[in-house]
Amino acid sequence: MKKIALLAAALLIVLGACGQQKKQEKQKMKTLVAYFSATGTTEAIAKKLAEVTGADLYQIKPEVPYTAADLDWHDRQSRSTLEMRDKNSRPAFVKDLEKPEQYGTVYLGFPIWWYTAPTIINTFLETYDFSGKTVILFATSGSSSLDNANALFRQNYPDIKWIDGKTLNGASKEDIAEWVKSLK
Repeated sequence: MKKIALLAAALLIVLGACGQQKKQEKQKMKTLVAYFSATGTTEAIAKKLAEVTGADLYQIKPEVPYTAADLDWHDRQSRSTLEMRDKNSRPAFVKDLEKPEQYGTVYLGFPIWWYTAPTIINTFLETYDFSGKTVILFATSGSSSLDNANALFRQNYPDIKWIDGKTLNGASKEDIAEWVKSLK
């Protein structure tokens, strides 16, 4: 009987230590601000957000940079138009994010194209496994909201914990800090 009691006590100690270790690992998780910016507008917001949150900053860089002609949404044959028309489009990007598993929270930013995220964002999400992680979208846009992107990402990547994001057009560091505080 003493042996069973000792084994039970040892098991409780081991399980408690494992739980404590997982809790410590979760507390060590870092925050990442990852962004794609075609013209520099989203990049400016991403830099402010990284500063406000103390997060690491990562630029999603296309393997082939976009030119002004590629971004001409009036041209039905421009690169961006063709990519956005094809829901299976996955533009290549430079895969140089080190240790993506260290991030528990990812702020993911982009310009709104055709009422949603550029397809390179799908490439990013499908390259790095953010299952079980918290992802918060932010965007820049001339006039479109982030609602469609929020809904599509929830539907297409259900293993990620999504927090609805916000468009941050011309936001100051103070505006961004207030938004981040509202998320908690």
